[in-house]
Amino acid sequence: MESVKDMWQLVCEHLKKSVGEVIYEIWFKPLNILSFDGMKAEISASSFMKKIIEQQFYQELKDAFKAVMGFEIEVVLIDPEEAAAKAQKQNEEKSGSVISIEQNTFETFVVGSSNRFAHAAAQAVAAAPGVAYNPLFIYGNSGLGKTHLLRAISTEILAKNPDADIIFTRGEEFVNLIVGGINKNKMNEIHEKYRNCDVLLVDDIQFIAGKNSTQEEFFHTFNALTQAGKQIVLTSDSSPKDIEVLDDRLKNRFEWGLIADIQPPDVETRMAIIQRKASTLGLELPDDVVQFVADKIKSNIRQLEGAVKKINALVNIEGAAINLAMAQNAIKDIMNDSRPVEVIVNKIISETARTYGVPQGDIISKKKDAKTAKARQVAIYIVRNTTELTQKQISEYFGNRDRTTILYSADLIAQEIRKDSSLRKTVENIIKNTKEQ
Repeated sequence: MESVKDMWQLVCEHLKKSVGEVIYEIWFKPLNILSFDGMKAEISASSFMKKIIEQQFYQELKDAFKAVMGFEIEVVLIDPEEAAAKAQKQNEEKSGSVISIEQNTFETFVVGSSNRFAHAAAQAVAAAPGVAYNPLFIYGNSGLGKTHLLRAISTEILAKNPDADIIFTRGEEFVNLIVGGINKNKMNEIHEKYRNCDVLLVDDIQFIAGKNSTQEEFFHTFNALTQAGKQIVLTSDSSPKDIEVLDDRLKNRFEWGLIADIQPPDVETRMAIIQRKASTLGLELPDDVVQFVADKIKSNIRQLEGAVKKINALVNIEGAAINLAMAQNAIKDIMNDSRPVEVIVNKIISETARTYGVPQGDIISKKKDAKTAKARQVAIYIVRNTTELTQKQISEYFGNRDRTTILYSADLIAQEIRKDSSLRKTVENIIKNTKEQ
């Protein structure tokens, strides 16, 4: 099996044989797999279907997974609307932790050589929606300002035309929307909303890749909007040609307009970002502190702004003096390593393996016992949160696993460490030991 999709197809074929074609068509065909991490599968099902399946067919569903995988799998049925709401809340909490939506304007976007082209293209789109570049496709690593530009476009258009119908969504939310629409027979409502808006802004469009029904729906939505002269702006962690398992028809359409990339900011831009953030907080930073932070945090704007917020907190809460020692304390939790990324990732995997008492090779293998799976999830979480690697790049270090598995593993550990202080301490120790090696 090469993907979660292939595995789910085999599970469905087994169900069709075990429960019969009639029951399969009624209760199982409408289902979709949301995620699978090797130990647990999350399946979308409406509240009504979830209740019936859990009461009458849950064991058959588990048996189908066991027949395909060769071992027991935890199966969780999730209402699509609940999944979408959960994803939206997590995304809002994540983005809101550093930059509020109100701040996302063109005026608060610090322009440098690394992002000037994307910034200019976004301004052109905001000035003439549906005319300048359609679609506009902006790509780059996480934390470089893609979402900021989307919000800035929305803010600028609404300032000129308060009645403009603008939809801002994320790729993952759109997937969950389509799953829910299919299951609840609400696709006509979705068509009406998405195919008649004035501007469609989609953050992290790469999440629709490999989701056949979602890609088909987005294809028709894209055609309807562009034919009506409506504006589409998309962001991704990769250029269209590099998004795996994305429908070729969509790749072609994403390349119709203008493609703009955003690179990590140079030192001058990083210093300007630090000074801008300090100014918004009413904080005056010495030049040596600005230089120090800019030299240490090189590839993530969110981390730069987070460091300034931490300095501000130390000043307000502890009354600390702003100096180099305090700045060093403020950024100590952010990994800034001059070693090559490959070395850093290998160190993380090695230290995680040592901590959990499993062979290092098992973490990147297909082995799925509970101990190995936990070590693998922790290693993925640390890599995702201490490097600027994309999901695709991370998957390559972990045996080319499906990118859904990478996202699930990182999110799972993030949730667990909020509740489990012991696990949080273990993760902190692994990070600390990795830095010291």
